[in-house]
Amino acid sequence: MRVDFYQLTRDPPAMVLPAIAQNIMNRNARLLAVSESDSLPILSKSLWTYRDDSFLAHAIAGQGDDSLQPILLSDTLNNNNSAQMVALCDGIWRDEALKFERIFYMFDAHQIDDARELWRGLMSKDGLELHYWKQEGRKWVEGPSKK
Repeated sequence: MRVDFYQLTRDPPAMVLPAIAQNIMNRNARLLAVSESDSLPILSKSLWTYRDDSFLAHAIAGQGDDSLQPILLSDTLNNNNSAQMVALCDGIWRDEALKFERIFYMFDAHQIDDARELWRGLMSKDGLELHYWKQEGRKWVEGPSKK
């Protein structure tokens, strides 16, 4: 299982999530994006306005048939859309995420100490592949990893 740590130094989760979601949809996979409830409308808007000519199909949990959604936004790890991948968009780690094939863990400068502690804790677990990504200008650069 793979855990990608995304240190957000320039862009908020609403600007990062759409690109991750697009890549997942291109693989015909599903995504559960988890964040505190007050952030869900902001994440939803970013998926609707991802590109001028298209949007990323999604819904906020409980506002439609969750099971049909390729991208489901939720404040819990309910996985009602049978997602293989989860994005933790609020910098809050949830151990239940380890049930997914891949985790995208986003955190900002205020959460860096927690992210470092989490990295060290996950290093000792077997079967985890850890990757660290940071923003440099307008692109993402991979830093240290543990395979």
